[in-house]
Amino acid sequence: MVNLTLIEEHLEVVGSDGGHVGRVDHVLGDQIALARLGLGGGFEHHLIPVSRVDDVGDETVRLSLTRDQAKAQWTEKQSH
Repeated sequence: MVNLTLIEEHLEVVGSDGGHVGRVDHVLGDQIALARLGLGGGFEHHLIPVSRVDDVGDETVRLSLTRDQAKAQWTEKQSH
C-alpha cells in the first residue's frame, strides 16, 4: 500500500514506462491534480486517480499506467 501523504506539490509524475506525465499541483480528495501549461496560456489541471499511484519516491510519483495510458485516461478539472 502506497503512503499517499508522501505526495507533495511539485513532485514529478511519471508513468510506469518512465515517461513524464506532469507535476503534482495538489491532491484533491481521491485525485491528483497536475499543473500543466495549456495552449491558451493558462493552467489546466488534469486529474489522475490516486488509485493509479504505484510508488512515491523522493522526487517522483510513479503510476501503474504508462505515460500514454495516463494521458488518455486523465480528466480535466474545470476552473472558473
